[in-house]
Amino acid sequence: MTGRTEGTGERETAPLPVVLAGARGHGRSHLVNIRRIQEAGLVRLAGVCELSPLSPAELAGFGEPEQSTDLGGLLERTGARIAVICTPIHTHTELALTAAERGVHTLLEKPTTPSYAEYERLLAGLAGHGTACQVGFQSLGSHAVEAIRELVASGAIGAVRGIGAAGAWARDETYYARAPWAGRRTLDGRDVVDGVLTNPLAHALATALRIDGSDLAGDVGGIVLEQFRANDIEADDTTCLKLTTRRGTPVTVAVTLCAERAGEPYVVVHGERGRITFWYKQDRVVVRRADRAPEREPDRAQEEGPAPDRDQGRDRDQGRGQDQEVVHGRTDLLENLVGHVRAGEPLLVPPERTGAFMRVVEAVRTAPVPTRLPADAWYAEPGERAPRRVVKGVDALVEASARTLATFSELGADWAVPPGETRRR
Repeated sequence: MTGRTEGTGERETAPLPVVLAGARGHGRSHLVNIRRIQEAGLVRLAGVCELSPLSPAELAGFGEPEQSTDLGGLLERTGARIAVICTPIHTHTELALTAAERGVHTLLEKPTTPSYAEYERLLAGLAGHGTACQVGFQSLGSHAVEAIRELVASGAIGAVRGIGAAGAWARDETYYARAPWAGRRTLDGRDVVDGVLTNPLAHALATALRIDGSDLAGDVGGIVLEQFRANDIEADDTTCLKLTTRRGTPVTVAVTLCAERAGEPYVVVHGERGRITFWYKQDRVVVRRADRAPEREPDRAQEEGPAPDRDQGRDRDQGRGQDQEVVHGRTDLLENLVGHVRAGEPLLVPPERTGAFMRVVEAVRTAPVPTRLPADAWYAEPGERAPRRVVKGVDALVEASARTLATFSELGADWAVPPGETRRR
C-alpha cells in the first residue's frame, strides 16, 4: 500500500476503506458523516481505533469493522486508504505520521498541531511519505468563502478596512471535565493549547484568514493577544486577538465560552461602502450596504459538522439600503479528500493552508498564562448539565470587537488590560 497514486487521473470505483481514530465525543460526528458517505458508496468503515470498543448500537449500519487501540496495526490489517483522526490535540502529529508512514491519507481534526515545531514536523513527514492530509476546518468547505472573496474583488463593498470575527458560546463545567487534556495548556510535559481561540472557536480565526487570502505561514504578523479565564482551567476561555496580514488587513477575533447568551459565530468584512457578514456554521452571507449591526442567533448545537449542500438566495429591503442574503452550499471535507485520492481533486484545507493559523497557535502557546478574571467580573448560573460561568457584558464586547476591530482593553472593559501591563488594585 503506497497511498501515492492520487492525482493520476485514474478513477477508482470501489469504496475506499477508512479507519476512524477517536469515535466518541466529537468523533461521533465523524462516525455519522462516514455512515452518510458510506451509504453513497464512496467509502466503507474498515476499522475503529478507540480506547474501549464501540458497542453494536454505536456501530449500527456498519457491520463489524475491526476495532483496536493500535492505530498502526489496524491500518495495516484493514488496508485502509484514509484515516480520520479525531483524537486529543497532543496526539495529532504522532497519529497523522503513523498513518503517513503506512501510505495512508488523513483527515486530521483541527487544530493541526499544538505547536509550530510539531506543525513543521508534520509537514516534513507528509512530504517524505507522499501522503495527503486534510485539516478539519469544516467552515473552509463552505462555498460562501469563495463567494465572499469574489464580492470583495468586484468592489461590492469598496476597499476593505478590516475583518472582524466574533464567537460567543456557553460551556459548563462538564466541558472541561470531559477529558484530562480539556482546558489545558500542557499535559504531562506535552503541549496541548486547548483554549477557546485555538480549538472550539478556531474556525472563526481560520475563516477570517482564508477570506483575506492570508492563510500561509508568512502571511501574518503583529500578533497581539488578550487572554482571560473565568473557569478554573489553565487555558483561555475568553480571548481577543488582533493581527495584521501581509496584505495590510487588520484582523480581530473576539471569542468566549462564557457567553451571557450563546449565539452563532460570524466573520464580518468591513469595506468603505458596506460590509459582508458570514455566519460560517450556517453558510449564510448577508451583504449590507448600510451601517447595521450583525444579527446574533441562538446556537445550541455549538459544534462544527457536515452541512447539507444548498444554495439559495433572496434580497431583503431593511429600510436602509438593499441587503442581499444568500445561503450557500458546502463541500464535505472527507468527500473532498476522497476525490483527491481518487482523481486528484485539489484539497480544500491542506496543512500548508493552516500555516497562518498555526502562527497564532504558537503565539498562544508561548504567551503568558491567561489572566484569571476577578470574581466580580463573572457570575455562575445553571448550565445544561452543570453550573457554568458567565462573564458580565462579554456578549456586547465580542460584538463590539468585530464591529470596531478593537480589542477588549481598547473597548474599555474594566477587567481587560493590554499585554505587558498589570492590573491596578
